[in-house]
Amino acid sequence: MKFQYLRISLLALFCLFPDLGAAQAKPALEKLRFVYSAIGGSQSSVWIPYEAGIFRKHGLDVELLYVGGGGRAAQVVQSGEVPLGIFTGGAVVNSNLAGGDLVVVATGMNAITFFLMARPEIRQIEELKGKRIGISRFGSATDFALLYSEEKWPIKRARDFTVVQMGGMPEMMAGLKSGALDAATLNAEFTIRARKEGLRELVDMSALGLNFPTSAICTTRSYIKRNENTVRKFIRAFVEGSHFAKTQRALSVDVFSKYLKNNDRDYLNAIYDLYVLRYIPKVPYPSPEAIKTVLDQMADKDPRARAAQPEQFIDNRFFQELEKEGFIQRLWQ
Repeated sequence: MKFQYLRISLLALFCLFPDLGAAQAKPALEKLRFVYSAIGGSQSSVWIPYEAGIFRKHGLDVELLYVGGGGRAAQVVQSGEVPLGIFTGGAVVNSNLAGGDLVVVATGMNAITFFLMARPEIRQIEELKGKRIGISRFGSATDFALLYSEEKWPIKRARDFTVVQMGGMPEMMAGLKSGALDAATLNAEFTIRARKEGLRELVDMSALGLNFPTSAICTTRSYIKRNENTVRKFIRAFVEGSHFAKTQRALSVDVFSKYLKNNDRDYLNAIYDLYVLRYIPKVPYPSPEAIKTVLDQMADKDPRARAAQPEQFIDNRFFQELEKEGFIQRLWQ
């Protein structure tokens, strides 16, 4: 009799509060702020899982914040203002050599997909002598791409031309059109626009073929120590997001349309083919080889870089866990 009364009481309770069972079964989402550093396809490995609801599926209510330039985004994460972000792995190396504790926990993209675009009257590299070349920020992927390109040029920064921090791609494009800049390091999306505006392509930096950490998922070791499970959930969702992006073209192209503010489907499909199918890795492991590229480039000027090992700037524990669990294999079976 008592048990029957208890069942009736519980039934009445759930009738009065139908959402009570669901609330108990499904814990509240954990809020997480995340910074991205460019309006370009290199950031799509985060945009796509965000828009597809994959972070929420794994228990995270992610707030995406935009800060122009990888160097600035790295500062925001290093300061603790935002705990995670996507920006160049070169900024992680710079931060660590200066005493910071930034670390790469996953890869966004390990290819340089920038172009040096110039005003129409400039026809060759030598004509940039005495001119102004725009990048997003010092220490960003645009800066490293320019540095690598300079190694093959007869002219060098400081001595022959001035490098100007502009903040982001829109600002560089505006600077080229207004004449405030003579050339700028643009991503593929803005390069296509620049060509239509009559600006001249001087260098295809993607042809360098370098394994370079253009975009990486980064945080601080101190944040991991305090919030290891939060990072674990993010990486799990990020890995699933890479699979989703590569297997769900239609929704992914819609995401590009939203963030790039463009409805030209031919253009968007071309961007998808370039970034998602070609440059974003199938499984976004942290890449020691890409970090080594940065260290090698810095070694001549910084003895600390010469003595460093790529593994110092990477934490791959979360991928080791996913592999041991079989999560990655199940995604792609």
